[in-house]
Amino acid sequence: MTSAVAISGSPSRESKSRRLLAHALARCAEADLTTTMIDLCDLSADDLLGRTRSSALVEALNAVGTARVVIVGTPVYRASYSGMLKVFFDLFPMDALDGRIAIPIATGGGPAHQLVIDHALRPLLASVGAQVVATGIYATDAQFGADRPQDIVTERVDRAVAEALALADLIAQPSKS
Repeated sequence: MTSAVAISGSPSRESKSRRLLAHALARCAEADLTTTMIDLCDLSADDLLGRTRSSALVEALNAVGTARVVIVGTPVYRASYSGMLKVFFDLFPMDALDGRIAIPIATGGGPAHQLVIDHALRPLLASVGAQVVATGIYATDAQFGADRPQDIVTERVDRAVAEALALADLIAQPSKS
């Protein structure tokens, strides 16, 4: 069965970017994909820095490596993605996600950092061989209410998921060698 995995690069399980990841995974589940959420804040610093290799880290790496759709979410820090996301992706060899479809999601305080999608997340995902969908999602704090993001944001997530699912159908499943 085809799977989708979301990677939350936020230090909080209650972040806005994680809420968008959960929405994207729900859309993937509606399309009959098995889904997994990986919260990098739950992994040890030693695992993320490559000093140790716990079973939790191995599971996370395997889930990403075998997923058909990889959804990456991060709050913006210093005009880029979180450090946790960076060190996690450093654990993958080049082309580890060849044949995988990726969706970039970022949240920030204001519109000034929306280029993080094109100047940071797309290159990060391309560096490990993922094919990134055309629609990236950037949402500001003002686009979130107390209980959910504005419709314009969730509609953009829905569009990105639809693109990923279409690409996953068009591209042959990578062989397991």
